[in-house]
Amino acid sequence: MQDWITALGGRQEADDRIAFDTPAPARTALDATVVTPLVHLGVLDVIGTGAERFLQGQTSAQLGLVDGDLAPLTVFCTPKGRMLANAQLLRVAEGHYRLLLHRGLVESLAEHLKKFAPFYQVELTPRDDLALIGLIGQEAAALAEARLAIAPPAPWHQAGDGEVQLLAHPGPRPRLLALLPEAMAAEAWPRLADQATPVGNAVWCLHDIQAGLAWLTPTHRDALLPQMLNWEALGGISFKKGCYTGQEVVARAHFRGQVKRRLARAQLEGGELPALGSQVETAEGKAVGEVVAAELDAYEQAEILAVLSTKEDLGPLTVSGQRLKPLKLPYPIERLDPESLVGDA
Repeated sequence: MQDWITALGGRQEADDRIAFDTPAPARTALDATVVTPLVHLGVLDVIGTGAERFLQGQTSAQLGLVDGDLAPLTVFCTPKGRMLANAQLLRVAEGHYRLLLHRGLVESLAEHLKKFAPFYQVELTPRDDLALIGLIGQEAAALAEARLAIAPPAPWHQAGDGEVQLLAHPGPRPRLLALLPEAMAAEAWPRLADQATPVGNAVWCLHDIQAGLAWLTPTHRDALLPQMLNWEALGGISFKKGCYTGQEVVARAHFRGQVKRRLARAQLEGGELPALGSQVETAEGKAVGEVVAAELDAYEQAEILAVLSTKEDLGPLTVSGQRLKPLKLPYPIERLDPESLVGDA
């Protein structure tokens, strides 16, 4: 837990959960600009002369596109195509790449990649000394530019320098994410909170759900194909690059249409928040999916992302005894090549 957060009024509720005393934070974010520490996310640096070649052989991203402007989504897989982590990939400097992923997977991904790193003269460093701050709302861009002196980028692009990076993520409201040293975060937070309302990171996670964006957690490590989280629909897989670990299975699933489960968005008719991994069940009690993300919305209803069977007619569904109401995803389930995102800024 970063001391700067508690010093500024944050309250730790779990390793990956921070709250503030702001009443009805999800409802506040509907109208006001809010600021939140993103303690559920972590950072892994990949540094060395062979960093680009190393990552090119391990990840679904086309490393030639990661140029300090485009910061695409990517995924690391087992040889069987199962996800070890999904991430956003930044280029900080020549030979220095940065991965943004769920904090619970930073160490396991580093241990996995260390088996190959010596062959490329690469070092893997979890960055516990960095802070991540999120801004949500119509004034987020103006506030970031005024307080951080960085012009905001387009979604899945980056701005800033070697010390501070600013990312834009999609969602129902404009969202910006700043990565910066903890000492700078302690100074920047009061300036941001002067114009934005502090809220817990559950609000950011809710907006991820509403954006149809699921970050893999330890609950589902080594269990899902990337397409089961709609990763190719979010531009997280390049089908135009060469081989990487798991590429054959991922490509075969795409070109042969063998994905039998997909990420779906839904609301539960009840205020009980299901645990990750909770089963989605038919009226007969048959399990047809699992919850991969869940948060309470502005009206105290549970919104979820679940990996769900692609069979057309599953009938009425429930999670933890609560009826499931399907909601639309904000993007089509079709391939989005990351190459098409170049120049979007």
